[in-house]
Formats: sequence, structure tokens, C-alpha cells
Amino acid sequence: MIGSIAIGLLGLLTLSIPVGIVLFLLGFGIDAFYSPFPLIKGLGNLVWSTSNNATLIAIPFFVMLGEILVRSGIATRTYAALDHWVSWLPGGLVHANIATATMFSATSGSSVATAATVATVAMPQAEKLGYDPKLFSGAIAAGGTLGIMIPPSINLIVYGFLTQTSIPRLFLAGLIPGLALAVGFMVITIIICMIRPSLGGPRRVFPFPKMLRALLQLGPIILLFTVIIGTIYKGWATPTEAAAVGVAGAIVIAAFFGGVTFKMFGESILGTVKITSMIMLVVIGASFLNFTLASAGLGRELQAFLEGMGLSPLGTILVVVLIYIVLGFFIETLSLMVVTIPIIVPLVVAQGFDPIWFGILMIVLVEMALITPPVGLNLYVVHGARKSGKMSDVMLGAIPYAFAMLVMVAALIAFPQIALMLPNALQ
Repeated sequence: MIGSIAIGLLGLLTLSIPVGIVLFLLGFGIDAFYSPFPLIKGLGNLVWSTSNNATLIAIPFFVMLGEILVRSGIATRTYAALDHWVSWLPGGLVHANIATATMFSATSGSSVATAATVATVAMPQAEKLGYDPKLFSGAIAAGGTLGIMIPPSINLIVYGFLTQTSIPRLFLAGLIPGLALAVGFMVITIIICMIRPSLGGPRRVFPFPKMLRALLQLGPIILLFTVIIGTIYKGWATPTEAAAVGVAGAIVIAAFFGGVTFKMFGESILGTVKITSMIMLVVIGASFLNFTLASAGLGRELQAFLEGMGLSPLGTILVVVLIYIVLGFFIETLSLMVVTIPIIVPLVVAQGFDPIWFGILMIVLVEMALITPPVGLNLYVVHGARKSGKMSDVMLGAIPYAFAMLVMVAALIAFPQIALMLPNALQ
């Protein structure tokens, strides 16, 4: 069964069939060939119960939050403000790319949206100031991946929904690894630019009073993040309610900076509908596939297969990491998560690992899939914003940052408290 499902999945994806449809087709196939019961008769109830879950309402709210911030022009102000604070480092404006991506990751919840935002703002500066296109664009692609790690994260919401784990605890668990990755990206940039200064472009130092004035542009974004995350951990709001508060706060911030227009609202709503529809189709398809996999006994079959290999818990995790790295070359990130969660997570938990910790480890591996060809979405987003040059430039520029993610994977395996420290301290 395992081989048939793997071949079916890769075959359908090769035909460029939308991932949500692929998940339904796999479920129908498992029902027809491996289940003694007519599982398809429960499809209507399953679709309704999945889509009627209050937790998932947070997804369109967080998507709209990011859309409003992007389309109201706040991204440009944030980028300029961070430029004043980090461009003195070796690498110059490359650090502003990473810092801006980190800032927007704390509000948008989407890696692709974060990468697109920073690329749109930053690319004209790269051409004007003569930065190396490989390093500059690679840093944007890598920085964008932080959108699914630093809370609020849409992918962590989906993981929490599919595994029935606490979303607030997942948000807490992702904070330290996300910030550590951002610092790691900046350290790698510094090392590269100290070895090859010509790659980093000019370093710029601004007067301290001007740097302080730039903080006024960052204040509203920091306040918005604090309100969203603070209300969740204080117990004043659920993630869904906090997301709604975040949308209201984003509108207030946009109005304060004069970015509220009918056109902005229309584009934000349309973008929200498109992204949310795609996510919900994948989530509902994954729920049906999970149902058929469990009914057909795939979990037991896979567990027996791994037990037959005689792997230790550490060996199992290393095999899982290798599986995600390989699959990440070929499968889009959200799809990779929802396809593998029902199979992998029960096996990992059965080995005694914490599902919160594994969720963060999975997110790092999924982040790597965003910047590894041939299906790395952030690579295509950043290349599209460049409007010139070769796609290979972005791919080569992202390689050092992919190594940083591998280091984070190793650190999380060796020191699980990197992810679990905050959830355990504040539970």
C-alpha cells in the first residue's frame, strides 16, 4: 500500500493536477482498493465537519492582515526604517532584507507573501546600489521562509488543527527558533561579505537621531504583533479572535499612514479569498485522505515497516528528516505538510517525541523546501520580482541559507528545549 500511494501521489502531481484535487483522488483510490467499507459515503459529513471548525477561521483573518499591511504601503516604510538600523553591518542592505522579512513574518503568517513583499520593495535598491544579485535575492527568499515559523503562522495553525495540538503552544515554540534562524541568516551574510566584500554592496551609517526617528515607523507593527500574541497568551482571546483584532489593528495602522483606499480594500479582500480558498481545499482534501488512510490501516503498516528496520528513536527521526528533505524538492510546502502529517506524526509520537517539538522541526524542513529547486516557491516569487537575470542566480544565492536551516534542524534534535522552553515556561 505504501508504494502504491507514493507512486500515485507523485504521478498525479507530475500531471500538474491541483494538490487539493490530488488529495481527494488519492482518498477515492484508497477507498476503492484498500478499504473493506464504502468510506466515500462519509465524505459529505467529513467535509462539513472539517470546514465548520472555528479554529480554521483564523486563516482568512491572518491572510487578510498580511494583505492589508502589504497593499497599504507599510512595507516600504518598514524597509526604510530597518535600513537605518542594520545597513552598517558587512552586507549592508542585505540585512535590511532579512530584518524586514522577520518583521513581516510576525504579522503575515505566510512565507510567500512575506517574500513577495520584501522582494517588491528591495529589488529596485539592489540594482541602484550595485549589490550582487545572487546574495541579495537569496537572502530575500530565505528571509521570506520565516513567515511560517514566527507566529502567527498559517502552517502552524494547520498543523495544530490536523494533530489536535495547542496552537498557542505551537506559536510560542516557533518564536525562539524563528528569531534564531533570522540571526543565523544575518551571521552567514556577515561571514560571506567579510570574505568577499564586493558581494555586499556599500555599508551605510546613519546619524543616531535619524535612527531613533526611524523607530516611529516600526512602532505600529511591533505594537500590532504584541497585541496579537499578547492577547493569546494572556488568555484574553483565542487565536481566531486575536486574528480578528489584528485585522482591525492593521486597518487602523493603514489609516494612520494614509494607506486606506477602496482599491486597497478590494485587492486585499480578493487576495484573501484566493489564498484562503486554496488553503481550505488542501485542508479538506487532507482530512478526507487522513480518514481513508486510517481506515485502510496504513499507519499500522508503516509502523510495522519501521519496527522491522530496528531503528532507534533517533534513527527514526533522522529517516524522517531525510524523507522531508527529499520530498521538499518536489512537493509544495503546505501540501507536503498535510500529506505527511497523518502518516508521520503518529509514528514520531509513538517513539516518545513531543508533537509540539516535532511540529517546529517539520516547519524548519518545510522552510527549506521553499528555497530548494525545482519547486521552491520563494525562489520563483523573488525571481518574478527581479524582472531580469537568471533563475539560477536566486537558487545559488539561497544555498548558504539552506545550510543554516540544516544547522537549526541539528540543533533542534540535539537540544529540543530550543522549541519547548517557552511553551513549558508559560503553560
